[in-house]
Amino acid sequence: MIRFYKSFLFLSLSCAAQTISFAQEYKIGYVSLERIMRDAIPAKVAQSRLEAEFSRREKEIDELAVRVKMASEKLTKDAPVLSEADKARRQRELLDQDRELQRKRREFQEDFSQRKNEEISNLLERANRSVKQIFEQEHYDLILQDPVFASPRMDITDKVIKALNNGSK
Repeated sequence: MIRFYKSFLFLSLSCAAQTISFAQEYKIGYVSLERIMRDAIPAKVAQSRLEAEFSRREKEIDELAVRVKMASEKLTKDAPVLSEADKARRQRELLDQDRELQRKRREFQEDFSQRKNEEISNLLERANRSVKQIFEQEHYDLILQDPVFASPRMDITDKVIKALNNGSK
């Protein structure tokens, strides 16, 4: 029986050694999408483009929100001295202004989300091309995106960011 265990142990150890040497033959890397979106120059340019494109509309919406708030406060303050007809008219006007504000906010969010998704899609496409190029040039067997646990020595995010930054110039 002891000979059986010794044989089993020897076989297990030799299989483990082969597995370890087999695993070392693969070249594996990973990229952090969050870091690419945060650190790559094209990502920063896209963010600046979005801010420039939507800042005016956002400011207009903020100004409208202030006007609606002021009108609401004025109505609350003036309500005791207003006639019922004037109070009802101003409440309708305030309700219309609030609806307009909500509509503009909703349209703004929809437009902003659509443009942001376009920019992200464009950046991801470029990042994927860079990853593929690194994959082929450096003969990787596998490149993962955002693994749960991985050794920092397998991180090729800096290479991808560098490739993206060089491509944006």
